[in-house]
Amino acid sequence: MHRAALFALPLILAGLPVGAQTGTSPTGAPLGAEAFDAISRGRTLTYATGGQVYGIEQYLPNRRVRWAFVDDLCKEGHWYPEGEQICFEYDGMPDRQCWTFYDTPGGLTARFAGDPDSEPLVAVEDSAEPLACLGPEVGV
Repeated sequence: MHRAALFALPLILAGLPVGAQTGTSPTGAPLGAEAFDAISRGRTLTYATGGQVYGIEQYLPNRRVRWAFVDDLCKEGHWYPEGEQICFEYDGMPDRQCWTFYDTPGGLTARFAGDPDSEPLVAVEDSAEPLACLGPEVGV
């Protein structure tokens, strides 16, 4: 299990059209930084793995991101290229997360660096709406 999974909760979002292929390996060349930015910027993508929602990420200008596991607080961060990988650093998370991204017919697909046998993340929903973030002070 890779480091990013340490932060994951077993999540299933009812009603989400999880039509992603599972158990398949992405083929073709990994996306470089410019191609990844062109595909992701301005979008909010919901990622799933193994038929379960993993989390949602909003891609902002200047390589900034906002990430949240479903029903969790948002983490602000940024991404940068490192070789063929796209690496993410988030506020409050000590370790960077590096992924190799592919543009596949099933959706934008990411494979965690250092764990080629892990189930890939696949973007199963795409929105232009901003990520709805829970706040620590939200309540009645």
